[in-house]
Parts: sequence; structure tokens; C-alpha cells
Amino acid sequence: MCELLGMSANTPTDICFSFSGLMERGGRTGPHRDGWGIVFYEGRGARAFHDPNPSAQSPLANWVKDYPIKSQIVISHIRQANVGATSLENTHPFQRELWGRSFSFAHNGQVPDVKKKPLQFYLPIGDTDSEHAFCWILDQLRKRFPTRPDSPQQWLPLVASVSRQLAELGVFNMLLSDGEVLLSFCSTKLCWLTRQAPFNHASLKDTELTVNFAKETTDQDKVTIIATEPLTADESWQAYSSGEFRAFLHGTSIFESSADEPQR
Repeated sequence: MCELLGMSANTPTDICFSFSGLMERGGRTGPHRDGWGIVFYEGRGARAFHDPNPSAQSPLANWVKDYPIKSQIVISHIRQANVGATSLENTHPFQRELWGRSFSFAHNGQVPDVKKKPLQFYLPIGDTDSEHAFCWILDQLRKRFPTRPDSPQQWLPLVASVSRQLAELGVFNMLLSDGEVLLSFCSTKLCWLTRQAPFNHASLKDTELTVNFAKETTDQDKVTIIATEPLTADESWQAYSSGEFRAFLHGTSIFESSADEPQR
């Protein structure tokens, strides 16, 4: 399967450290050789990079790793292809416009029966079940909310609900963002941590790199990282439960629900 990486921060922050660990899993320390992609939000704009080649050997991935692009929301993905050819159009994250905003989506797992769900407003460019699922989610949002709601709290419960419907079709771990909030859903495997004062050292599992965040941050900084597997060996990652949905704004969880509590 694939691996996901997301970031939500209260101040523009680079993701070089975490991405350095993730990209190693794309063909060196992990089997995810079938492409990678990353989206950085800057205000209402989104800067995206995609490559169907293994991230561990990608000159473009090395450039992203070394170039400190500052963002408050990032979504990244490394792919191990199961459904759909290894190609640029099948490389996550996928992007579409809704409510005048750029939505980005990345998925880990397989939901092949999702292609039986009819689409109305949005159509896939590639042939993955992931992109079809993304288009279906946006269809549901557009049907329910033809115009942008005043608050994310109005539409987050719908995404939590449709995510659980998709999880019934297979494995559905995902990250989704409109550039304001970062949404996450766990079907089988996802974890998160929040870095805030007092900051400490952190060491990556997949490459020899350690950062002292106390020297790189201020006391007001708050950064939440979401990943399929913990990226560091010396931090306390929290595992999602199956069916758990979380949405983050500026590094803080603003909406949570579980299979037992759909609208907590």
C-alpha cells in the first residue's frame, strides 16, 4: 500500500525534515516505488509537485527535501500501485476546485468497488479507485452545499460520514484539504503528533537526520504531523483508531468523530 504525510501548522513552516524521512520509503527503506507527490498551500494557492518515479531516487524529491517551502498545510503521498498504472495522472495528491478553493486529496488503501458509485460533477483523469473516491466525495459536498458554508464545522461531519461509507468498501485511509483545514480519516493505519513548546530533538527512522526543534521554532509555534507510520523514533506518536476522523486548523484538532460517535 501507499504512505501518507500531512502537516497543519499555525505559522508558515517547512516540512523538509518529515519529507526527508518519507521519501526514503519510496524505494529505499520501503517498497513505495510507483510515484510520489506533494502539495503546499500558500494562502488560497496550492503549489504541487508530482513524479511517477521512486522518491528515493528522484532529483525533484531531493530538491523539495532541500528547499524550505513555507506552508501551513501540506499533503504528501508515496505510491505502491495496486489499482491503475504507474503514471503521472495516477500520482497523488489529486486536486480539484470546489467553492472557489483548491481541494487536495491523497489515499492509502484499496476501494475498487467505489467505481460503481456514479459521478456527476467531477470525473477522474487517471484510472485509480482513489481518484474516483475523491471525485465522489466532492460530488457529495457540492450536492449538499452548492455554495461554500460559513464555517468548516458545517461540512466536516459530511466528510466524516462519507469516509466511513468508503471504508465499508475496503481500506480507506486519507488526507484531504481545502487550504484552510486538514482532514484525516483512518480505516486501518494512521498516526499523528503535535510539536509545540517545550520543543525537543527528533531523529528520523529512515535516514540519519536529527533536528533540535527548540532552535528552529518559537514558543508560539504549533505543528501537527500526520503519517501512515511514525517517522521518528524518539517522539510520542498517537495512533488513530479504526473509523476515526480528525480535522486540524492551525495545528489544533477542531473536529473529531469515531465510528461510535459520528458527530462528537
